[in-house]
Amino acid sequence: MATANSSFSSPRAGHLAISGLQKRYQDHAAVAGVDLDVAPGEFVALLGPSGCGKTTVLRSIAGLVSPTAGDIRIDSRSILADPVYKRDLGMVFQSYALFPHMTVKQNVAFGLRMRGVSKEEMTRRADESLELVRMQAYAERFPAQLSGGQQQRVALARAIIMNPTVLLLDEPFSALDAKLRESMQIELRQLQRRLRITTIFVTHDQQEALTMADRIAVMNTGRVEQFGTPQAIYNAPQTLFVAEFIGRMNSVPGRLIGRESGHSLVRLEGREDPYLAKDNGQLGVGDVVVAALRPEKIALLAPGSGVNGYTGLSEGKVSEVIFTGGQICVYLETIHGQLMVAAQSGAHGNGVHVSSGDTVRIGWNASDMLVFPPG
Repeated sequence: MATANSSFSSPRAGHLAISGLQKRYQDHAAVAGVDLDVAPGEFVALLGPSGCGKTTVLRSIAGLVSPTAGDIRIDSRSILADPVYKRDLGMVFQSYALFPHMTVKQNVAFGLRMRGVSKEEMTRRADESLELVRMQAYAERFPAQLSGGQQQRVALARAIIMNPTVLLLDEPFSALDAKLRESMQIELRQLQRRLRITTIFVTHDQQEALTMADRIAVMNTGRVEQFGTPQAIYNAPQTLFVAEFIGRMNSVPGRLIGRESGHSLVRLEGREDPYLAKDNGQLGVGDVVVAALRPEKIALLAPGSGVNGYTGLSEGKVSEVIFTGGQICVYLETIHGQLMVAAQSGAHGNGVHVSSGDTVRIGWNASDMLVFPPG
């Protein structure tokens, strides 16, 4: 058998290209034409709600699902005809799939043993991978003696030790508590950058995707709605679904009534006077729209203050104030319905102080109000 690479530091970065991928189950299209080009060493998150097709895409790459149509290539070579064990992939799925009769260390080293690596090399690399996932103290335990989160960390170590061309992760941290999950996210991201392993990461956790990924593919009903950097996905969503799925968003129905100074002119429900909004070239005058405004883009204006250059102005009555640490979330009843404002917390005496029942003014910039066709 071939000897495995003797160092974690050697880069193994595959170029993954997915074209026209489809998977149908009778009349249901789980994946309905997905195209993705993942650069060598890139960390890409597949993000979306349950049933959007992200796991089916991952399992198609792994060889556990046979696509109905399309192609999957690594370094320009189609892998569709390759069995799972010949795809040179590392896989960590929600089911841990650890061998119950083997110790943690034996589980982690199993792939290297199958490749004929020497005992000394297996021991060194197993120790290193266990240390990376903070499991070296559990090396001689058996899976039944571990918690679910610990088992998931062992599964991650077992995948990483093989130094794969592409690493596939299906919500690998879902069993971990919040602090350990955050720690593992950082460790995995640092390790991935050092090894330059091309990584596909499936998650439904928006914050996880925004924190870890170089680019995010937001999926909905078997298709990719938008593929871009976390900054682009968050700040410049291309569809109403992406805008509402990523982060928090205030959405108000209205109508596009014209254009002015390079902006859309939008009349929202509850008010005759229109607002300026960021122009969407796909919409025509007279179209029904949904205006979207992120809570942190809305400013609470102190009594007696000027408009501070804001082009959008309204007011509302405070119905709820929720303290979240660094921010307060203020819920306002306005002529447009309920709006949420995320403002700096007053915990250190430098935030906005409001109470339930207060009437406040709010303002925002025209470029921060986005408009989309209704979903």
